[in-house]
Amino acid sequence: MAAVALDIRRRAALQAMGITPWVLRQRAEVELAPPAVDEGVAVAARESQPRGRCVVLLPAAAEARALDLLGRALTACGAEIARAGRIRVADGQLSETVPHAAVYLVFGQAQAHALGRELPVAVMSEAHIALVDEPAALLSGADGKRRLWAALRQARRVLGARGG
Repeated sequence: MAAVALDIRRRAALQAMGITPWVLRQRAEVELAPPAVDEGVAVAARESQPRGRCVVLLPAAAEARALDLLGRALTACGAEIARAGRIRVADGQLSETVPHAAVYLVFGQAQAHALGRELPVAVMSEAHIALVDEPAALLSGADGKRRLWAALRQARRVLGARGG
């Protein structure tokens, strides 16, 4: 009973502030017979699909404060950028293969060089690659944050222009 009263007060407070709460829809559970597909083929098909139209490349050794700031900035730019695949770079090597994407947000020169070694030239020429300061530099001053927000605005424009 107390939870219902709390929910009513919460909705009233949000409505007074002009905020519309969003609720995730639940899928209806439908019992279907699983298709007869070889497990190896299904795994290969899942791995070959791109994870999204935006990919973020980060240094492997980044402090938690900087990653928290970065996560909040990505979340503020919308769902597509917030859900972007994140790939770590350690010692100039990518932690996994880079999917082809419309936008690459690259944090630091070392990550940019690793991306350049991995991607084909044709993919790089079609993609929008935004080079931003490393996450540790974002905490040190306002200039890094300004460059981050400028890169995120450009990424949103590119994704919007390409049907995002």
